Amino acid sequence: PHFADFNLVPQDWGGYARPWIEAVARGCPELEELQLKRMVISDECLELLARSFPNFKALVLVSCEGFSTDGLAAIATHCKLLRELDLHENEVEDRGEWLGYFPDSCTSLVSLNFACLKGEVNAVALERLVARCTNLRSLRLNRAVSLEALSKILTKAPHLVDLGTGSYIHDTLSESYLRLLGALMNCKSISSLSGFWDVAPRCLPAVYPICSNLTALNLSYAPAIQGGDLVKMIRHSRKLQRLWVLDCIGDKGLGVVASTCKELQELRVFPSNPYGTGTSAVTEEGLVSVSMGCPKLNSVLYFCHQMTNAALINVAKNCPRFIRFRLCILDPKKPDPVTLQPLDEGFGAIVQSCKELRRLSLSGLLTDQVFLYIGMYGEKLEMLSIAFAGESDKGMLYVLNGCKNLRKLEIRDCPFGDTALLRDVGKYETMRSLWMSSCDVTLQGCRTLAAKMPRLNVEVIKEVDEMEESHYDNPKVEKMYLYRTLAGPRNDAPNNVFRL
Repeated sequence: PHFADFNLVPQDWGGYARPWIEAVARGCPELEELQLKRMVISDECLELLARSFPNFKALVLVSCEGFSTDGLAAIATHCKLLRELDLHENEVEDRGEWLGYFPDSCTSLVSLNFACLKGEVNAVALERLVARCTNLRSLRLNRAVSLEALSKILTKAPHLVDLGTGSYIHDTLSESYLRLLGALMNCKSISSLSGFWDVAPRCLPAVYPICSNLTALNLSYAPAIQGGDLVKMIRHSRKLQRLWVLDCIGDKGLGVVASTCKELQELRVFPSNPYGTGTSAVTEEGLVSVSMGCPKLNSVLYFCHQMTNAALINVAKNCPRFIRFRLCILDPKKPDPVTLQPLDEGFGAIVQSCKELRRLSLSGLLTDQVFLYIGMYGEKLEMLSIAFAGESDKGMLYVLNGCKNLRKLEIRDCPFGDTALLRDVGKYETMRSLWMSSCDVTLQGCRTLAAKMPRLNVEVIKEVDEMEESHYDNPKVEKMYLYRTLAGPRNDAPNNVFRL
């Protein structure tokens, strides 16, 4: 489930990849590419994968867990035609060297991303691998790769298009820094830049020469790059189409984005301190500025501490092309700070103006009225995330009855119960999944749903002994996950997951 990204799903929930890989090995031995997301994949599983498909070329793992660098060594050893190895935000156990397992005959890599790995890297093996793979276009390094190693790598890969730097700390008068400056000057094709895990701001001018060609800039893992330094980089990056930053950019920095990045299509602003108190570095002012200055903007993820209806109405007017709009107010039930009213009208304006909206995340003080608007106007909405919102079952029913194209609905801490869950169970046949946690759904309601819809998987996830300790005959369930599947009930569920 997507809410696993917010630590709402137990680590041992399941989702094991091995049965799938075993089945594919039997039925599709010519498999060339595999992408897995939020699954458990072991080293033995990666070994099986590496040995089962002689023509295997691409492995993409996103938010997976259960494996170590030993499994990566197996992939490097046996996948002779590997073109892409993309490890995105996985939990990987470091058991030592793995890059050295790529044989000297490996020259096929086009994309290599190991930014999520935490362990040390064999810099010599990495340099040799990069030098051999003359078609390498995307390289994302982890924080263990030093600036000195980066400068050597770039001299061997001047044709990179996508670069994720490692550690970016050095004396600006050092030979390594000057070598990096020269190497970057020769990298004429870089259009996507990320990384900067550890950074000395005084070293940032070395990347300015390539900023003019950037269409994507991700600084969401770079807390050391503060507002002023961020602004300097952005002023050099007029062609940006995608920008991910921390909220330390501030409203003034977003104003610079608005005046500089006229091609911007996607903006994500993440919290630098999501659990901190005090005033947020960005407010509704920054979002409005970007919406006014960037006419091509169609996707936003925005973390802040407050939002107003007036700002949302303004954003909706300025950006009718939105296909994704996700607003996360860190104080989840906060009303409009000016009028103290719910944010119903603001979000209503978003769904009414943005006819192509596919994904929406809500936060702030919200009543059932906002769900009436979503049901009325969210005709193309496919994924909806709701938290701490609504007043009654009517809110959920408005969404289920109105959003004809809804595929994923995830709800937490809302007063929706069995009435909303069971009113129109046929709707779930057209959806991929429904997640409800900390709502008013009961165990009997879930059982009734499972009985009415035997082709759907209905699972109840309990905390330790919570149901055994309940004094009620029909306790509320903490977490319920419903999903459509071709495989039937799974057999890898742990003891705290009940398959109904």
